[in-house]
Amino acid sequence: MKLDLQDVLIELEHYRERKARVDPDHAALIVIDMQNYFRRIVLPILENILEVIRFCRGREIPVIFTQHGHTDPVSDGGLLRDWWGELIMDGTEDWEFLPEIRIGPKDTVLPKKRYSAFFQTDLERILQSRGIRDLIISGVMTNLCCETTARDAFMKDYRVFFLIDGTATRRRELHLATLKNLGFGFAYLLTCEELAQMLKSSKEQ
Repeated sequence: MKLDLQDVLIELEHYRERKARVDPDHAALIVIDMQNYFRRIVLPILENILEVIRFCRGREIPVIFTQHGHTDPVSDGGLLRDWWGELIMDGTEDWEFLPEIRIGPKDTVLPKKRYSAFFQTDLERILQSRGIRDLIISGVMTNLCCETTARDAFMKDYRVFFLIDGTATRRRELHLATLKNLGFGFAYLLTCEELAQMLKSSKEQ
């Protein structure tokens, strides 16, 4: 799914009326499921995400990489197994992170088994222990794991900053539907460049 960003921004104009600035001292970047299984979906946004990771590390914003995987489809697959008919299995090549993704010594890898990065994981404990109030969400897929995580974060009173060109899914209409829904009721919609400029300007203040 390759987007014409300017066309997308025009379509999203009325869903970006709410404005806020990321507080780098109380923010975390969540990079969702950058795994081999999703390589074709990730490729159009990979460079954007790598740049966002670099900027966040430069501002000492914690980076959390989720890694979706299952050990036993019957016991831990739930409805995902029935819905999709296949699962990403722990330890397989599909489960591994893309080779372009380099996990740093200060980064966190968060295993998950459902769309939401909050579901039966340590995410909320990690965020609370670090005083995090702002979540920057990137990765795949826009309308599944990214959206569900964003909605759950909002319901837990985190401010959500959702990256327009730092998330991706299989079809443009699904991507836009999520962005419109989140912009209407759950998240501030930013481009990766807008986030980078925001972090740069906050560093200079």
